[in-house]
Amino acid sequence: MASQDQVRQYLAYWFQLGKKVLIKNGQTALLPQPVIRGDRYSAEFEECWQQIVSPDSKDCYLEGTHQTIAELLSPSWEIDPCARCAMPVPVPNMGMPALTCPCVDLPTWPDTAMPQPRAPISTQSQLIQIRDRLMQAGKRANTKAEE
Repeated sequence: MASQDQVRQYLAYWFQLGKKVLIKNGQTALLPQPVIRGDRYSAEFEECWQQIVSPDSKDCYLEGTHQTIAELLSPSWEIDPCARCAMPVPVPNMGMPALTCPCVDLPTWPDTAMPQPRAPISTQSQLIQIRDRLMQAGKRANTKAEE
């Protein structure tokens, strides 16, 4: 089952490549910009997400796909990396996966020369993780030196 956070990240990645979400059965297209601001999703993205999960939005889906966001949030779907481009794609728990990735209509994708879409990153927590790894490596080195 895809969690709400996985579906949000799935949409955020595709928004960064210019894909839109169609809401109200395709009547309205949403593409928040920017998607990320600092270490969190932007206010524009959060507002878009609220519209997507609103019952008034009816069937919402990512441009170029057939699965609705409501379906992705059900136990029948998971979000996994695409074998071709490594972007997140919906995969059914049972049955055959979709034959195409949402990147199929992006002529220049995958493009390894440009920065890849990403989730928000907390610089502080990343630095803490690096510090902790260095401290662990130092402790292991000291233990071996004492032996």
